[in-house]
Amino acid sequence: MKRKQTELSKKTSYQKLKAKYSVVSFFCGCGGLDLGFAGGFSYKEIKIPKLPFEVLAAYDNDENCIKTYRQNIADHAEVKDLSSYNPHSCPPADILIGGFPCQDFSVCGPRAGLKSHRGRLYQALIQYMEVHKPMIVVGENVPGLANVMKGEILETIKKELSGVGYQVEVWTLFAPDYGIPQNRTRLFIVAVRDDLNGFPSIPIKKYTNEEYRTIKWAIDDLKQLRDDSVPNQSQYFKAAKSKNRSQGDETSPADSPSYTIRANSHSHIQFHYALKRRLTVRECARIQTFPDDFIFPHSTTTNMMQIGNAVPPLLGNIVAKSVFEFLEKLK
Repeated sequence: MKRKQTELSKKTSYQKLKAKYSVVSFFCGCGGLDLGFAGGFSYKEIKIPKLPFEVLAAYDNDENCIKTYRQNIADHAEVKDLSSYNPHSCPPADILIGGFPCQDFSVCGPRAGLKSHRGRLYQALIQYMEVHKPMIVVGENVPGLANVMKGEILETIKKELSGVGYQVEVWTLFAPDYGIPQNRTRLFIVAVRDDLNGFPSIPIKKYTNEEYRTIKWAIDDLKQLRDDSVPNQSQYFKAAKSKNRSQGDETSPADSPSYTIRANSHSHIQFHYALKRRLTVRECARIQTFPDDFIFPHSTTTNMMQIGNAVPPLLGNIVAKSVFEFLEKLK
């Protein structure tokens, strides 16, 4: 009963947000980027203030992701196949955000690029842009996108975004520079409608190498916790380290940021720096900067996939602040 009341109060608080700007979210996953834009959460005693954005609708074709999103953020998320949707079925918004699928651009993926069905899903953003003309679009992807076919694919995407009336920049953000305790680099493709003057500023780095937040900083307080008094802490893969090094099991040094948290549960699975076990679902969520009251309700495999695919909410929030500051200057 108490958990249900907590979830209801979170949703009510989110809906009461006095928003200045509306947002539609594509490929929302479990909601990492959306949570970053909304703000109003706490991460390890760090209070992230609310931002005046209201997400009107969020779409993903993964029913489990939508269940996680609706449980933790709000009821405006729904299952939708964006490869064959009608943009008129989506509400108009000031901002369109979307972490379009990245497997075909990742060094860990098949590298099929634009030849694949998934590789062309960014065009769902363009279809929305053509109909609704949002002021700003924020797309997120892996850094490998910049290298596929020697950068030709990224240039094609930029050209197509520009072709529907937008200025386009690509921001390469290294997560530890912004307080995320994880060696994770992401591309943010930012587009501003041609009739608007100026452009959001790329976020200023806040930390240097000597100041990076470490994996120990992120999860050491969970080390001896074996139950779910912090949700999802008892959930982890029980397998031992692989005897085959090609499987890629990893252990992050305690005094450095974590290795990248991955969605693939079959290889490259991280082990705890001090304990003889793999990282728990909650520890991976912490490293990805999800708040502890963000509950992942599925199996270990599904939860790990959702966490690994997500934009770290703290990084999403930093991008959102830059967007907000730009919009305020337009007045």
